[in-house]
Amino acid sequence: MRRFILPLLLFAVLVGFLAVGLRLNPRELPSPFIGKPAPLFRLSQLHAAEESFSPEDMRGRVWLLNVWASWCVSCRQEHPVLMDLARHRVVPIIGLDYKDEREPAKAWLAEQGNPYGLSVWDREGKVGIDYGVYGVPETFVIDKSGIVRMKHTGPVTPAVLSEKIIPLIKELNGA
Repeated sequence: MRRFILPLLLFAVLVGFLAVGLRLNPRELPSPFIGKPAPLFRLSQLHAAEESFSPEDMRGRVWLLNVWASWCVSCRQEHPVLMDLARHRVVPIIGLDYKDEREPAKAWLAEQGNPYGLSVWDREGKVGIDYGVYGVPETFVIDKSGIVRMKHTGPVTPAVLSEKIIPLIKELNGA
């Protein structure tokens, strides 16, 4: 009888882990950066190659970093949502053009509209790697101290914006 207790306990623990895992949302990929400083970088701006941008430039402001690319099909899906967000001036949006060519990216924004205060050009994808980007689009909410407060993987939808991102931005801005 005793020899069955240990295997039974191990089985119960495994069932517990499985039950917890089945309740998780597979669209929410955990990020090791939540609650930690956003990785620093300095990249040239997409539209002004002679000018650069660093997250340090946003110190003291809550902002979004949206990782996108002209070749990204899902980016087209979220683009109208970002355009609407930019029109309402809720939060500054910085674009990170990921593993893209400069001219097609500029043409895509000219055609679709540009919701970004500015975009930086991450041709090799090194900054994306530093941020743990799984694929595009991905969006990060970064607070006034440069701490990553949220990561959203996949297209930003109106529901995600109204239920998660905007409330967090208001909270971080003390509103």
